[in-house]
Amino acid sequence: MSDKDGAIKIESCRRECLADIRHILEDAPEAAMWSEEALARTLENAAEPLLVAWSANQVAGFILGRMMAGEAEILNLAVKRGYRRLGVGTALMEAMLVQCERSGCAKVFLEVRESNRAAIRFYDRLGFREVGVRAGYYRDPVEAALVLEKVT
Repeated sequence: MSDKDGAIKIESCRRECLADIRHILEDAPEAAMWSEEALARTLENAAEPLLVAWSANQVAGFILGRMMAGEAEILNLAVKRGYRRLGVGTALMEAMLVQCERSGCAKVFLEVRESNRAAIRFYDRLGFREVGVRAGYYRDPVEAALVLEKVT
């Protein structure tokens, strides 16, 4: 959990956190929508770490990744309204990057909607660089994804 002062604590997700994650996703249209069942399956797969951020004794955000063959991919990251721009996303990304590095991943990839300038700046501050574009990757509206990479 978190300290009473609202400090951010990152830990591996537990099954009882899944409903909170689902609520965060429902309120974050920029995040990839995952069902609670799909999230639950990741809890059983060490190659797909799912981390949660706690603040003020509630789930403030989460990050989901996948690690395979010396590379990693960030599949989803979302922060609850009211906790955005308070360091929760940064804490989650840094914890995931540490986990990827410890698992021997030399590179970490992610996709971001090309119009999501705030997210692109956020990932840039963390050391990610654009390495490609996937045309028509996103729907509603149709838009390209920028492929970003960080060498660990």
